[in-house]
Amino acid sequence: MRHLRALCAIADTGSVRRAARELGVSQPALTTQLRRIEQSLGAELFHRGRDGCRPTLLGRTVLSRARTVVDSMAVLVEEARAEAAALGRPGPRLRVGSTASRIVGDWLRRLRGRMPETDITLQVDVSATVLLRSLRAGRLDLAFVHEVEGSPLRVPDGLVQHTLLEREPQFISLAPDHPAAARPVVDLADLAHDRWMVDPSVDGEWDGVRRVLAAAGIDPPVLHGDYLTTASLVALGEAVAPCQPTSGPRDDMVIRPLRDDPLAVRLLLVTPPRCPAAGPAYEELTAAYRAAALRAGPYREWLEGAPERPGALLGS
Repeated sequence: MRHLRALCAIADTGSVRRAARELGVSQPALTTQLRRIEQSLGAELFHRGRDGCRPTLLGRTVLSRARTVVDSMAVLVEEARAEAAALGRPGPRLRVGSTASRIVGDWLRRLRGRMPETDITLQVDVSATVLLRSLRAGRLDLAFVHEVEGSPLRVPDGLVQHTLLEREPQFISLAPDHPAAARPVVDLADLAHDRWMVDPSVDGEWDGVRRVLAAAGIDPPVLHGDYLTTASLVALGEAVAPCQPTSGPRDDMVIRPLRDDPLAVRLLLVTPPRCPAAGPAYEELTAAYRAAALRAGPYREWLEGAPERPGALLGS
């Protein structure tokens, strides 16, 4: 963990000197540590120059994984402290799990407004499988997860599935100056020569993208990385990436639907049987999702575009 934090600090500050100051170590000590890390891997992770340190291609790959590990460790410590503190507090508790989603913040806010006397905690994980195991083991009370089409989740026996949306299309994120960004709908063929970015730690994502690309008869170069790295590379025009249709607008990124919606996920709220919070949680989750869909212009237009689409989400 110390090595991974050091790599992240060097990348974030762009300088061994500034990173050493941030980490509270001497510059020579951090330089020696970086050399040892690179020697153990057999290649350089940073280009050194007068303008500072820039990650090499290998460095970007390592950093994309390192950030996930460092963030996960920070979350683990924070959640353990929160859990320890909660043990000493009286009153009802609700332990919520979720895969990454644009609607989680609003959902949590709505839940707290509806259940003001309940101590509500949140655990976010890229892996639905991890969350479902925690739910089955009694470490969570409910979990909002997504299931990539063609890669079914293994939901442990005894858990109840409540479907929020049977098929949510996955859109594509592009740089604003990408030629396809000017079109309201993007064909996969228009992205055949772009680098695609996927997160292999998300259950089923890489398999789903690979199947869709193969079915379209294209074989673009693929990069692996977390969502933060993905967003930065897409904004720079270095990659395109699947994204949630509820993604909000950004000046440096364009969100577009793919023609015929080849990529999709199923959205599920999973609970134990006879979970008293299941009803309120599902209702507030639906409300949060509807609000996000209305805010996301391209998704709202997609929902309004054909009668067979889940337009009920936009109901009055």
